Amino acid sequence: MTAQRPINSDDDEHRVIPFRPRSARTAAPAGQRPQPAHDAHAATPPPSPQPPPDDFRQRMLANLAAFIFTALLTAIGIWLATTMADLRKSQDCSLLGRHDCERPISKSR
Repeated sequence: MTAQRPINSDDDEHRVIPFRPRSARTAAPAGQRPQPAHDAHAATPPPSPQPPPDDFRQRMLANLAAFIFTALLTAIGIWLATTMADLRKSQDCSLLGRHDCERPISKSR
């Protein structure tokens, strides 16, 4: 077992470095000089890009396709579960040594 070292406040290993966010002037790529901010249009922000127009028809067709895919996947899952349950019942019947396992078992009165 190793002994723990006491915490020294003079230790250079644990030093907090203050974070200084970049300004627009210092954010130039490496190798390029930052552009001066005395341009006449620098006071106004650049225009924001317009989002593409919303295509309602395409979105509804995509939603319909997703719904059909989900419904089909759910139906296949239910069919698979019932088929597996029927096979399990048939296998249990045949392992018990019964011979009429394929016919549905009906209650006799």
